[in-house]
Amino acid sequence: MTKKPVAGTAVIGGSGLYAMKELKGVREIGIKTPFGRPSDSIILGSLAGTPVAFLPRHGRKHAILPGEINHRANMWALKSLGVKTIISASAVGSLKAELAPAHFVFPDQFVDETKGRVSTFFGAGIVGHVPFAEPFCMALSSIMHKEAVKLGIKSHLGGVYVCMEGPGFSTRAESLYHRKLGYSIIGMTVATEAKLAREAGFHYAPVSLVTDYDCWKEGEEVDQEQVTATLKKNVENIRRLLVKVIPMAAGAPCANSCPEFVKTSILTLRENFPPKTYRALKFMI
Repeated sequence: MTKKPVAGTAVIGGSGLYAMKELKGVREIGIKTPFGRPSDSIILGSLAGTPVAFLPRHGRKHAILPGEINHRANMWALKSLGVKTIISASAVGSLKAELAPAHFVFPDQFVDETKGRVSTFFGAGIVGHVPFAEPFCMALSSIMHKEAVKLGIKSHLGGVYVCMEGPGFSTRAESLYHRKLGYSIIGMTVATEAKLAREAGFHYAPVSLVTDYDCWKEGEEVDQEQVTATLKKNVENIRRLLVKVIPMAAGAPCANSCPEFVKTSILTLRENFPPKTYRALKFMI
């Protein structure tokens, strides 16, 4: 692990956001972790004097399926660089008419419908259970929402993100079912990422970029050509927003005490920690 912090804030880029051309003094760093390799090399640079780390979630070539992402390696790598705050951008489908394509949503809850993904650092001899009633750092989400509105980006604060397995999109029955349950948006990545971010002690805030109406709205079913066009507009807007909020992110007054949860969540006594597992998790526990 890096002894001296390299970056306090990280951006995880989703579909369409594979680089941050606004960064100055850019360099790349490849990191090996106890959990394998991250999605890609991590890009380090600065924005308005603020050190930033950037990681494309699906790799710069977009060659990694949602279910194939090594979230543990991604989180461990960012933690090793001294990152404390993560802004996570991802494309989503809308389950509500008012959340139109090209709108931004800053959810405050999620429901996890993924299957078989590794979503914890614990196990292999160390047991921990972190509180998760409030899964995101809403102080940071509120700042980003406020700045997005100032920039003229149609944005919504709050809502439930339902995380599906993918990689195929929803059936109409699934889409209508999710709407009936009151969910707001649907995607394939945030739940696993958020769970590991909480265990690792990050301030974690997702930005959901609406590309389509899933398939519940007749006549506006998911169309890849239309999605790509909307995605391009969303990426332009998230770049504008990141320039504004990254210098503000580190100072966001966290009401949840996000980094503190893990300290009281471990049930296994220290003297019973397996040495190999402890070495992998030492940065966190």
